[in-house]
Amino acid sequence: MVDRSRGARPVRPDQSSCHHAMAAIDFTPVDRLSSWGRLTAAPHRVARPRFRDQLPGVVASLSSADPGLAIGLRRAYGDSNLNPGGRVIDMTGLDRLIAFDRETGIVRAEAGASLSQIIAVLAPAGWFPATTPGTRFVTLGGAVANDVHGKNHHAVGSFGNWVTRMMIHRSDGPPREVAIGDPLFHATVGGLGLTGLIEWVEFQATPIDSTWLEAEETSFESLDGYFELSDTRRASFEHTLAWIDCLAHGDNLGRGVFSSANWAATGGLRLHAASPRLSAPFGAPGFAFNRMTIGALNTLYHGAKSMSGGRKRVHYSGFLYPLDGVAHWNRLYGGRGFYQYQCVIPKSEARAALTDILSLVAKSGQGSFPAVLKDFGDIAPVGLISFPMEGVTLAIDFPNKGSRTTSLFSELDAIVSSAGGRIYPAKDARAAARMFRDSYPGWEGFGAYVDPAFRSAFWERVSS
Repeated sequence: MVDRSRGARPVRPDQSSCHHAMAAIDFTPVDRLSSWGRLTAAPHRVARPRFRDQLPGVVASLSSADPGLAIGLRRAYGDSNLNPGGRVIDMTGLDRLIAFDRETGIVRAEAGASLSQIIAVLAPAGWFPATTPGTRFVTLGGAVANDVHGKNHHAVGSFGNWVTRMMIHRSDGPPREVAIGDPLFHATVGGLGLTGLIEWVEFQATPIDSTWLEAEETSFESLDGYFELSDTRRASFEHTLAWIDCLAHGDNLGRGVFSSANWAATGGLRLHAASPRLSAPFGAPGFAFNRMTIGALNTLYHGAKSMSGGRKRVHYSGFLYPLDGVAHWNRLYGGRGFYQYQCVIPKSEARAALTDILSLVAKSGQGSFPAVLKDFGDIAPVGLISFPMEGVTLAIDFPNKGSRTTSLFSELDAIVSSAGGRIYPAKDARAAARMFRDSYPGWEGFGAYVDPAFRSAFWERVSS
């Protein structure tokens, strides 16, 4: 597999007039294919189409007996982008810009184009995706399939709220162009790639005056401090989130640093660096992340931010995509990989449930430095099984310690379920089927739109 996380190549011009359908696309065996969490590495057969007119033949070759799944840059952490022992269609070769209206901000590009490539076209013209996840190294198809959200959900919703239309290939019919109002459109947004193969995506970008943000950082000493800052800043800042010390306990339970930002009116339209400056090595020692080292790092970080917080101007690359500065940072957890536990709790239950969750995590000593709290607003997602709901979402990385880690997750699941919350399928690798079904009431209706020739390890786990 080609890994472009060290720097996105420029988005290519459209070549839709070319015809390559006669060239057969082979599925080549690959011994080890894993997701971002690196928890498992399973054999797959991989097809790599390069042109859109090759897609009908690729999809037609799939069947319910030998199903497949479209994949991109594989930034999902769990098993939603894997089909162990089966077939996958690597879409990263289809990364062309089809159309960009510089007056309206409407963009159409092939599903394999990354957000990094798209931003490189939009930003110099004074446009930007309305919302993005914490990495720009995701494809447009992946952004739709996981209905990704950003630090500004309370202001703009999730990515699917800005998608206008798509072209979808299914094994049981001809390609279909779908738009808002079409049931297949709403099943595909947040549909984890199971409703068919997305050929291209059209979405509405948002105007920006510069590529810089006016940001503020404020430390807080407890979970109550997070809620106080969130309540006061949500209305005046588009982007808000908080890093938290997941190992703090007692009176300092949930302490952290609250960050908020708005796009700056001046500063120019400078792009992000083409490649990360640093790269994590192969064979990084997983034991480097233990309770002692993480606890010390958290204390140092919180202390430093307590003294240096305040207002500052920051580039979007540092504020929106801080981890993209280190290529392959997932290697830092060692060969056993890592989990990310991400849940959302309804607003009315958030304070009590998060107190219980953070108390368990601190007691276990298993958390890691990346631990984030942020608000979801009341903008309803358009996807049938999209993750966001109004409330507070918590995401924490956990080095894989086997049954010790999964046992902790079972306890966290019970708290989340009791509070009426849910977990994020894009980050999940082990939750029980019942939890998914109970927390996503649209899942049964969604099943009617799953293409019979598409399958993932996640869907096998939660639907059977």
